[in-house]
Amino acid sequence: MYNNATPGPSPRIRKVKGRVEINIQQCKGCSLCITECKEHALTLSQEINKKGYRYAIAHNELCTGCVNCALVCPDAVISVYRTKVQKTSPASPQNIEQP
Repeated sequence: MYNNATPGPSPRIRKVKGRVEINIQQCKGCSLCITECKEHALTLSQEINKKGYRYAIAHNELCTGCVNCALVCPDAVISVYRTKVQKTSPASPQNIEQP
């Protein structure tokens, strides 16, 4: 677990990127998803939802789309979407502007 003084891991270049959506009003803050996430893409909020629970927050720049968080969520409030990352081509002589 990371504290406020220690920054989390930086995003890596990946072939597949994930996007996590959490229904924060239904989340009970059990932290199972946070424990299961190997990329540390989920944290627990400081705020509370309408049910009085702290809820999970997604940091999608770290998400790989593995769906482990959604699989362990007992209330099924997590959805994960995967997208393929577009490769950027290196600068070729034709793409470089001339002064």
